[in-house]
Amino acid sequence: MFSQTVEYALRAVVHLAIHSPRPQTTSEIAAATQVPTAYLSKVLQGLREKGIVLLQRGVGGGVSLARSPQQLTILDVVSAVDPIPRITTCPLDLKAHGVRLCALHRRMDDALLHMETAFRETTLAELLEDPNPSVPLCDR
Repeated sequence: MFSQTVEYALRAVVHLAIHSPRPQTTSEIAAATQVPTAYLSKVLQGLREKGIVLLQRGVGGGVSLARSPQQLTILDVVSAVDPIPRITTCPLDLKAHGVRLCALHRRMDDALLHMETAFRETTLAELLEDPNPSVPLCDR
């Protein structure tokens, strides 16, 4: 359902949230998240352009979150990489439907809205505070 890029971006920001505010090198993130380094570099550049992460070169540099884990939501990350497409007009281009969606497409869009809402209401900090014994990515 989600692109590989979204999955990789979420893994990277969760790793950064675990170690926040300490910057991480791209190789540290790649090793911890099992994302190929070259692909991760592209993902991080995209996240930088959207204001999700900060990239600093040189000694003491690395990658860090642009905002605290309490301020970043899952939706922020997903929208920065591959926004959730909403259905606003008939996907079949049926002229009779126009912007009035049929029951099927309305329900599909409602499901997308629910997902968007859940992601908007979930911060990275909340993911890390979840009592689930399966910690995101790896043991802290």
